[in-house]
Amino acid sequence: MAKVISKWLLIIRLSFADLWYDKKVSFCIIASVISVITPLLLLFSLKYGVVSQLRHQLLNDPQNLEVKIVGNLHLDDAMFDWISKQPETAFVIPLTRSLNTQADLMKDSSHFVGNAEIIPTASGDPLTNDLPNIDNEKKVLLSTLSAEKMQVNVGSRIKLIITRQLDGKFEKGVTELEVIGIIPENRYSRTAAFVSLNFLIAMENFYDGYQSNLFATDAGKLNPPNHTSFARARIYANSIDNVAPLSFKLREKHIETRTQSNAIENIKAIDRVFSFIFSVIAITAGFGCILSFTGSFLSNIERKRKDIAFMCLLGFQSKNIMLYLINQAVILSCLAFIVSIFLFLLGNHAFNSVLGKNLISQPIVSRLQFYHLVVAFMLTMLIACIVVVIGGQRAIKIQPAESLREV
Repeated sequence: MAKVISKWLLIIRLSFADLWYDKKVSFCIIASVISVITPLLLLFSLKYGVVSQLRHQLLNDPQNLEVKIVGNLHLDDAMFDWISKQPETAFVIPLTRSLNTQADLMKDSSHFVGNAEIIPTASGDPLTNDLPNIDNEKKVLLSTLSAEKMQVNVGSRIKLIITRQLDGKFEKGVTELEVIGIIPENRYSRTAAFVSLNFLIAMENFYDGYQSNLFATDAGKLNPPNHTSFARARIYANSIDNVAPLSFKLREKHIETRTQSNAIENIKAIDRVFSFIFSVIAITAGFGCILSFTGSFLSNIERKRKDIAFMCLLGFQSKNIMLYLINQAVILSCLAFIVSIFLFLLGNHAFNSVLGKNLISQPIVSRLQFYHLVVAFMLTMLIACIVVVIGGQRAIKIQPAESLREV
């Protein structure tokens, strides 16, 4: 065992000594490998950064995932339970009649929004999934446009005003709400306020002529009914590919729906184009990488035929010589990869600093995860070793006398 370790350490020392002796050649090999690895890292960092993120945003835009119900129906609890249990469903929540889902929002007499949409939300809503949950009827989430028109921020208090006609008289219902979050404009671009389902039910009861604690009125009928059915629903599929199947299932239940089918097909086409473009670039670049490695390492092995012949004469076995060649390839590849990582970080910083300024919603345009670099390193070592093994087998098979005769 000690003899094997001693021979292995000797081979390592010979590898380093030979590379240092031919440092100009070693530098050229390292430079040629760097010229291939660095652009590949930058290319895939762009794909993973900006392109993959844009693709993810396109495929997961809540507006494209929504399945809208056409008209006012009578959807009971059993139907909502059935919809929520479908494997294609990501989120569902009841909606009241369309005429009862509008209200005026006001901060003061100078800052208000007329006829804003009042939309129910709950945990899991794709439009509000990273915002605070509404846990009572006195809290509200505003769309960006509503917040801008009223000039309010998180923590502000606003008034919600609805009007009904009861016994020939117009009556206003007013309630004060706390703003706990603002929904980005890229998710919902119209004026709207997102509230709890109970709040929306209280609005419908007020419109239907019942008394309401939320809107502080003494007029109207007492004991509003329990809502066992709803006119509509907000429904979202869990992926863009499941929008059509979910819509089809609803139509089978005699529920007319409308989806962004044209937009979805365009998105899928863009996704296919992106995938094809980067697949072609990746295959071409990978092939070029293999050719570069092949040219660099095979030419180095050919140049070392005399050294290999002397090693054979000195008693080194074929496996020892192969280890010597592989060891040199690994050393050169490691040095090239380390320098490539440094150059990649510089290019990555330049991309994010310069290009990121032009993409407000996507400030990071170039990014790789640590495991991406690990995979790239392993592939680099694998290609280098394969090329050296192929070239080394050819060099080892040549008789020492034949190689020395050519010198």
